[in-house]
Amino acid sequence: MSGAQPATGGTRTRGSSSTSAANGLALVRVTIGAMFVWVFFENLGKGLYSPAGYANLIHYYIEKGHSPAIWKAVMASAASHAAMAAPMQALAEISFGVLLVVGLLTRPVAFLAFLYLGSLWMSEWGTAWIWELLVPVLACAALTIGRAGRTWGIDSVLAKRWPHAPWW
Repeated sequence: MSGAQPATGGTRTRGSSSTSAANGLALVRVTIGAMFVWVFFENLGKGLYSPAGYANLIHYYIEKGHSPAIWKAVMASAASHAAMAAPMQALAEISFGVLLVVGLLTRPVAFLAFLYLGSLWMSEWGTAWIWELLVPVLACAALTIGRAGRTWGIDSVLAKRWPHAPWW
């Protein structure tokens, strides 16, 4: 093929594939954010953010799951500090959710959500369907790479003011 530029002169046009990809990634961002908000309220209703509820869930993963022994030791440590770990998990889940829905600090939030969901995925090995958390884990990786907050998000406003900042 020749190196000729398209008729648009190489600029993005309305309906271009890059605009469609950005819209698709923004939809994934809002969906993952909504999932976190939903899970927060579901876990709150189940009492999983109380020290006892949190510790019981973690002990279930330790006893029934197939995580590596070293990861089970990490989970046991979290369960023994449930009075601190449970509210931290609640704060993380609602924060991830709200920040992803509004598209603020999307890249670092999506990266932290990737790590967080990855740890939950590993914790649930043998107790849940393997794809249940793997898909959101990989979606968070895509959100980190794809700068998903720059479409339909507050990050788009911040990126205009500070275009070279890595946060959006």
